[in-house]
Order: sequence, then structure tokens, then C-alpha cells
Amino acid sequence: MAIAIPAIYRTTVGKKAVMAVTGAVLVLYLIAHMIGNLKIFFGAEDFNHYAHWLRTIGEPAVPHRTVLTLIEVVLAASVVLHMWSAVSLARRASAARPVKYQAKRKSHAQGYATRTMRYGGVIILLFVIWHLLDLTFFVVNPKGSDATPYERMVADFAPERWYITLWYVLAVVMVGLHLRHGIWSAFQTLGLRTPRGDGALRGLATALAAVVTVGFVAVPLSITFGWVS
Repeated sequence: MAIAIPAIYRTTVGKKAVMAVTGAVLVLYLIAHMIGNLKIFFGAEDFNHYAHWLRTIGEPAVPHRTVLTLIEVVLAASVVLHMWSAVSLARRASAARPVKYQAKRKSHAQGYATRTMRYGGVIILLFVIWHLLDLTFFVVNPKGSDATPYERMVADFAPERWYITLWYVLAVVMVGLHLRHGIWSAFQTLGLRTPRGDGALRGLATALAAVVTVGFVAVPLSITFGWVS
């Protein structure tokens, strides 16, 4: 079994399957994270209680923060495998396709999708690093580790820090575009796309990406414009 798994992964189908599975894990996390963020609209007490609950899941059966740490490990592994598969597939496709054919045949839509996934992936990676430094390790957060989660969030997107809000919105829009194309590609990889259901699946991918994007940007924009304080 230890030999079979790498052998499967070396195939194009295996790499696409890894991308689909890890992508699904990341999508589920994004949805759960978005729902948690929206608790800020219920006030400081609810939001802080949610943040505390994340770190105490499973207590007293398991030590403090055990479940959250396991979730973070799974997410980190999913991100690495997802990115590695994407880079590997891109290199394989580039090596297999003659340059002249690619220049003539690749449509504007395909080129746009490729650029979105490539550069958007870089922006998302930088955003994840900043997000961890900001709200996990509190290195770049104005309030630091002594404040409550609600206070840190509000301080992050205060009106005078509009540039942070702009950066956050840009990154989330990239996540949305990445998500839309990724879900659409996953449908194809899993063999779910058919001529009859093509429009419905495309609409589903767009709708899910839009919901996640709006859900995430609602929080920083509301704080910056003073609707949450």
C-alpha cells in the first residue's frame, strides 16, 4: 500500500483526484469559517464565545486546543497537497503541449482562468500568511494577544486602517475567483459535467463562490464603515 499510493499520485488522474479532495476540504473549511466570522454581527459576547469554543472543543476528554490543532494540521496538509498537485499538473500540461499549438488554440477564457488561478494563488498564499500572523499569532494585530477576539477584529479593520480592509477584500475576491474555477474543474474531474447539466453546475459553482466572497467581505467592510464597532 505504501508503494501503491505514490504510484497513483504520479498519474494525472491521481493528481486531479488529490486536488479535488483537498479542494473539497478547503471549501468546507471556508464555509465553516465564514459562518463563524458572521457571528460578529451578534455582538462581542457571541463572537468571543465562538472563538473560545474553537479552542475548547473536546474538553475535558482531550487537552485544550487539541481539536483545533488537528484541524489546522489537516488544513495545512490540504493546502500543500493542493498547491503541489496544481503546480505538477501545470508543468505536465506545459511539457505535453507544443508552444505553437498552445498559442493558437488556447482561448481567452482559458488564458484568463490560468492567470486567475496562478496569480490568485500567490495572493491567497500571502494572505494566509498575513492572516496567521494577524489573528493567530497576533504579531501584526494592533491590539496584540491581550485583547479579546472581538477587539482584535474591530481594531484590524478600523476606518484609519482602510488599506488593510482593501487588502482583505482583494484577497477574498481572489479566493472567490479561485473557488469558482476550482469547483467547476472538480465537477469535470469527478465526471459530473454533462451537456444537459452544464449550465446548472456552472451556476452552482458561481453561486457558492459568490456566497463565500460576500460572507467574508461583509465583516471587514461593516467594521470599516462603522456598522460594527
